[in-house]
Amino acid sequence: MKKNNVILIGFMGCGKSTVGKKLADALAYEFRDTDAMIEEDYGKTISKMFEEDGEAYFRDAETELLKKLSVEADGMVLATGGGMPMREENATLLKKVGTVVFLETTIVTILSRLQKDTGRPLADGEDREARLRPLFAKRLPVYRAVAEYIVNTEEKSVDVIVEEIKTVVNDATKK
Repeated sequence: MKKNNVILIGFMGCGKSTVGKKLADALAYEFRDTDAMIEEDYGKTISKMFEEDGEAYFRDAETELLKKLSVEADGMVLATGGGMPMREENATLLKKVGTVVFLETTIVTILSRLQKDTGRPLADGEDREARLRPLFAKRLPVYRAVAEYIVNTEEKSVDVIVEEIKTVVNDATKK
């Protein structure tokens, strides 16, 4: 049986944490960020994990967390790391954890939001745009395929986005 959770997926900077916190309040759910959960479980930042252990190690940690959440999580809004759905096993696990919602926005908006943001291993360094555009293009079709619902966030307030997600989640629970 599908759990009573909402999972937000999308590219870094699309608003998963910002929207997720407000959505959790609106639904009276607990808000959790999978990256923060992994940092807590492993006692180091995601950047440190990438640097010391490599991306594959971090991706394994994501999969292990999803396995745990597929059994334990209920009444949560989860903001996921941008790469989490890229692994086929994770895509399947996300759907077991709850209703998967893709927060879709453009690469132009993402680049604007991430201008002063640091601490994102795949975005940090020289010529951010040259690195992020192909990554965005690679991930976009996967996000669309994994999501049960797609909510376009372009030029919308957080409140409007939350209301749209609440509507689709309420419709999903009636089915």
